[in-house]
Amino acid sequence: MGCFQLFIVLLISISVEICFAISPIEDQERDKIIHLPGQPKNVGFAQYSGYVTVNEQAGRALFYWLIESPESRGPQSRPLVLWLNGGPGCSSIAYGAAEEIGPFRINSDGNSLYMNPYAWNNLANILFLESPAGVGFSYSNETSDLNTAGDQRTAEDSYTFLVNWFERFPQYKYRDFYIAGESYAGHYVPQLAQLVYHKNKGVQKPIINLKGFMVGNAVTDDYNDYVGTFEYWWTHGMISDSSYKMLQIACDFGSSQHPSIQCMEALRVADLEQGNIDPYSIYTRPCNNTASLRRSLGGRYPWMSRAYDPCTERYSTLYFNHPEVQKALHANVTNIPYSWQTCSDTVANYWTDSPLSMLPIYRELIGAGLKIWVYSGDTDSVVPITATRYSIDALKFPSITNWYPWYDDGKVGGWSQVYEGLTLVTVRGAGHEVPLHRPRQSFILFRSFLENKPMPSIQQ
Repeated sequence: MGCFQLFIVLLISISVEICFAISPIEDQERDKIIHLPGQPKNVGFAQYSGYVTVNEQAGRALFYWLIESPESRGPQSRPLVLWLNGGPGCSSIAYGAAEEIGPFRINSDGNSLYMNPYAWNNLANILFLESPAGVGFSYSNETSDLNTAGDQRTAEDSYTFLVNWFERFPQYKYRDFYIAGESYAGHYVPQLAQLVYHKNKGVQKPIINLKGFMVGNAVTDDYNDYVGTFEYWWTHGMISDSSYKMLQIACDFGSSQHPSIQCMEALRVADLEQGNIDPYSIYTRPCNNTASLRRSLGGRYPWMSRAYDPCTERYSTLYFNHPEVQKALHANVTNIPYSWQTCSDTVANYWTDSPLSMLPIYRELIGAGLKIWVYSGDTDSVVPITATRYSIDALKFPSITNWYPWYDDGKVGGWSQVYEGLTLVTVRGAGHEVPLHRPRQSFILFRSFLENKPMPSIQQ
């Protein structure tokens, strides 16, 4: 063999080795979670977590956690659902994964986990994303990125994440794909869905096979959110008549993300009038001293169908700051010098852009045939059901099925109305985080969404 031939053979050999070194399968295996500290035995499903770079120049990387359906339920045939929490600046790991729809809940010791029987991965493969950079374990090498975040860049980075993530997990290409989230993700979810829809235009078989989205207690339209929120506070006896009138004048229904000084003062007075309640769940106690609360109630919470612990965020903060937990999750690989937090004040306080309304996006995507569901826990005073109903009413869509009660085991689980292109569902007795307060009912809701079936009536 001549020198030139030998060089070609060596070059091909090196190329093969390089390709193998960066193959998606190897990347997947690197991200596979072997075992989480305190995790129950024999969970029966695969988990992956790690980082996907979304901007090489700035060094922005977003952290994800994929929890597949149990092997017994056939994860290969089930859709993929991306879950986003809002804030802006709050972690999808802290809320969505750890206390809402994920398979694990954290015990009060902050060290061990127990199973959630109503985890959504029983119905779909769930992908949690901490976004934007600066939230949770997601990071940027450019400090300025943390105080210049906003809606547009969040959507663009999330889309870049998806494109790169699907390359790492090619088995999910062309799979039915949905986006879901709550609160300020009422902006994230439709904006990302719109971006995916635009990128898919003209593509006969899109890799990101978006079928629709679902949002809960979602920030949707600033004008209607203001009207509905102030009305909820007043009709639920949370504020005085004078404050109600002042809010209507001072908060002249501009930007809720950037209110005027007069509006902020009116909101401050209203907050004082509301007192020490949990605004995210107005009929449950806030997290003060859980131990004494449990003793006084004999270990149960009479106002809930299941025991509800208002201190779950504290347990997340303990658990996800354990070095061995971060190692198992392949997280904090850059050794960030500050503690992991459920929400980032830095990101929230410097939010740069926030459009006044998502309603134009709703109209566009409903016109494109995407499936859209909106749900609301009716004891949330932060983004209350009245705000959601005003926003949906502003769309002026014809009603197909008028307001009706839906049932779970013979009891009213909430109410629903089906519009042309959109379904509204309320969950009775649930706060801002519906799956936290009403796990069984939220599971029924999610199943109905995936199957595109109306919420069950008493006749079913």
